[in-house]
Parts: sequence; C-alpha cells; structure tokens
Amino acid sequence: MFIHEMTEFECRKALQQATVGRLACARDNQPYVIPIYFVFHRDHIYAFSTLGQKVEWMRTNPRVCLEVDERTAHDRWQSIVVFGQYEELPDLPQYEAARVKALELLQQHIMWWEPAHVGAVHRDLPHSDTPIFYRIKIDRITGHRATPDQDLPESEAVDVEEKKARDGWWAEILRHIGMN
Repeated sequence: MFIHEMTEFECRKALQQATVGRLACARDNQPYVIPIYFVFHRDHIYAFSTLGQKVEWMRTNPRVCLEVDERTAHDRWQSIVVFGQYEELPDLPQYEAARVKALELLQQHIMWWEPAHVGAVHRDLPHSDTPIFYRIKIDRITGHRATPDQDLPESEAVDVEEKKARDGWWAEILRHIGMN
C-alpha cells in the first residue's frame, strides 16, 4: 500500500461527492465528534441542525474540523480533513442570502433534514426543534489517499521497492514471531 498526500483540488473534488462526515468541536478542553450531513460549496461546508450539544459547543468555540472518508478496500481509501470556523446563519436579514443558499444546496439531497429532526424529537430542551442553519468557513483542507502498490506510477514504484528492501528487517521479525 502507498499513501499519497492529496492536492487541494483532489480534496475539494472528494468533498463534492460526500454527504456525511464527522464534525469535531471542543469546549473546556473536551473534544466532541458527531456525524453530520453536509454540502460542500466553494469555501464553505453547509449544514442544518437543531439546538443541542454540538451547536452549544460551537457557539462557545467556533474552531471546528470535519473529517470525511471513504474506504473501498484495506489498501484503497481516502480521508479529508477540513479545518474551519463555525458560523451560524440566524433568521435575520443580513444572513438571508446565506440561508437561502444553504437551503438550496441541502435540498439537493434526500432527507437532509431528518437527522436533526429525529434528534430534536428525543431532546427535552426548550426550542430544541428550532431549525439552525450553519456553515463552516474553510481555513485549510488536507487529505490522504491509499492505493495498492501495483497502482503506482513507475517512478513511485521504485520508491516502494526501496522501502521494502529497507524494511526487510521488520518483515523478518514478523516472520520470526509468526505474524507474517
């Protein structure tokens, strides 16, 4: 297996295909990660929620990141991490265009509202069913992709052969202890 660093273009292309990711936020030095439905558009990730821990924590600390991955085999996967800033889109005139854009983009996906609605039904908080549109302004995107060795261009395949030769001692140890 070979792990490639993805270009920003490749990361953005992967984000355009994805609809579910893991949103990470933190408060009082405690991280919190939760899956979300989202839509990627230009320099923002758009999403919808209702009031709950995730929104409360992002209001306190707007620095967040989103991880999106896809795995098709043990040696064929990709992972993209987006670092950015939470921005709530309240129902106020100055956010009207952004809210319309968020709704327009999210409606392109079936049942985009369901996870937030279902979550609100099970919470006993005042206003927990109030819709909250938000976006993450992207500061930085990184990504990695794994491919099988045989998929490598010839120039990279030589590097893999060198690595195998260099790591030969590790393979020998694994064989010796019965793990290879």
